[in-house]
Amino acid sequence: MCGIAGIFAYGAHAPPIAPQALLAMRDQMIARGPDGAGSWVAEDQRIGLAHRRLAIIDLSDGAAQPMTSEGAASVLTFNGEIYNYRELRRGLEQSGVRFRTQSDTEVILSLYEREGIAMLPRLRGMFAFAIWDARRRRLLLARDPLGIKPLYYCDDGSRFALASQVGALAAGGIDASADPAGCVSFFLFGYVLEPFTIRRRIRALPAGHSLWVDESGVGEPQPFFSLNTILRDAEHTTTAAAADAAGAIGEALAESVDAHLVADVPVAVFLSAGLDSTSIASLAAPRGRALRTVTLGFSEYEGSAQDEVPLAEEVARRVGSEHTTVRVERGDFLAMRDRLFSAMDQPTTDGVNSFFVSRAAAQSGVKVALSGVGGDEIFGGYPGFRQIPQLVRFFRPFGALPWLGRGLRAVSSRVIARNTSPKYAGLLEYGTKLEHAYLLRRALFMPWELPQLLDPDMAREGWAALQPMLRLDACTRGLERARTRLTALEIEFYMRNQLLRDADWAGMAHSLEIRTPLVDAELFRRLAPLLASARPPTKLDMARATPLARMDDVLARPKTGFTVPIRDWLMTSAATAGGERGLRGWAKEVFRHHVPA
Repeated sequence: MCGIAGIFAYGAHAPPIAPQALLAMRDQMIARGPDGAGSWVAEDQRIGLAHRRLAIIDLSDGAAQPMTSEGAASVLTFNGEIYNYRELRRGLEQSGVRFRTQSDTEVILSLYEREGIAMLPRLRGMFAFAIWDARRRRLLLARDPLGIKPLYYCDDGSRFALASQVGALAAGGIDASADPAGCVSFFLFGYVLEPFTIRRRIRALPAGHSLWVDESGVGEPQPFFSLNTILRDAEHTTTAAAADAAGAIGEALAESVDAHLVADVPVAVFLSAGLDSTSIASLAAPRGRALRTVTLGFSEYEGSAQDEVPLAEEVARRVGSEHTTVRVERGDFLAMRDRLFSAMDQPTTDGVNSFFVSRAAAQSGVKVALSGVGGDEIFGGYPGFRQIPQLVRFFRPFGALPWLGRGLRAVSSRVIARNTSPKYAGLLEYGTKLEHAYLLRRALFMPWELPQLLDPDMAREGWAALQPMLRLDACTRGLERARTRLTALEIEFYMRNQLLRDADWAGMAHSLEIRTPLVDAELFRRLAPLLASARPPTKLDMARATPLARMDDVLARPKTGFTVPIRDWLMTSAATAGGERGLRGWAKEVFRHHVPA
């Protein structure tokens, strides 16, 4: 896990790159890579790459980056981990390749030298990288299939810059004015929807895409992975019998956990009382190495049903892990709030829990931790998987009268907002179609509230650029089953743009690499026929396919979610905006930090 940066002066009349700008971008990301730093600038000073290193695989200086191939034909700066690099390396060695290091970085470089972008589907892991191809004088960017690692870029028409963080690009002198689509997205969802960012000139490379930049300019991002295609194909695949399905799930999960344990440093597990992390811990424990587990608890929840600590500690005892429990309270949150805001690369309403559990893990000496992110999205764990189809079945008949829903919302929204959630005003307007009901369910603020939160012109411009309804519809195009469509929506919207992005910045704030065994392209391909079947597996089926099946008390625990008492922490805080408390008030405070008035 690392931080990467680069500048390419591709325009014929662009001045040579300024090394100090490249280093400023790199060193804005020191927390991402405290173990080392490097930079490379071509002799003609038209291209430069930089790197901050968090050493996880091959800790030697020989694996430092940017890394050049033999003869300096290619130069690579890479953030992430390739879990199947040993298998890929063996294949390359059989074809005559000789390696200088034991790193996954050199494997990527060697694969590119032989296969070009055809290598991308073969890389199993989380990654974002840039490769300078000196022979062809072009720059390649690529990002992992599910968007675990971020990669941002900016183009001014003659100079192209890239980095692992939006803030790093801003440090390099990029225009940092607010982007209307990013602002609208944040208030609508609680996060910024890619490819937009909160900055007008900066874009995210979409997950599962590559991008070429050469002396003729910047190309369009090209996909090498499609979640929608996998799910469409899976809906028409005959699935195994129930008994065979349980075995397939268990085998796939165990294989993914094994892959995510590849490291030259100790690996821990974030352990809550939920089925996701406890399943991962039960699979990781017998893998031939001492396992560490870390649990985050909240003083406000101690002794209540929401307290995850007692059951997590019991699971840790049963799997035999070296366990650490850390409790935080409102005072800790207030003391760390400024640092949290500084670490938060883009505005988000989530991530506080990941920030504090990462801090606890780092303080215990851990550099890598496995997280249970992805279980709810893949195995339908959220209440919305049940409630949204029910809502749509009830309101679908009104879809033939769209003017009725819009009219009812227009006349009732202000009255409803004064007495209860403003979402009730949109039931008839948004409840007739699954994708729009998903927005109703997940929205932080409703579309008609946006002009009250932003300048009305900015709100209109942002909505027109974002096109959220079209994006929701495009995400599920061609999918037939409600469960499959919701799986696609949760993965491509909430998981990718909030949960994974939050895990990245929150972990990196403490120089901690967070790995996600349940967010894995190979795992998803193997399970897709089951997930898209008429009777898809649940999270309980997932847990029963692991050693957790022997822990009945864990399986019987009701789902509470991994919550943070933000409402309690802000009850008397000056951070509440305009008297509004809870998540909506927190959102306004977060936005003010990122986009000052």
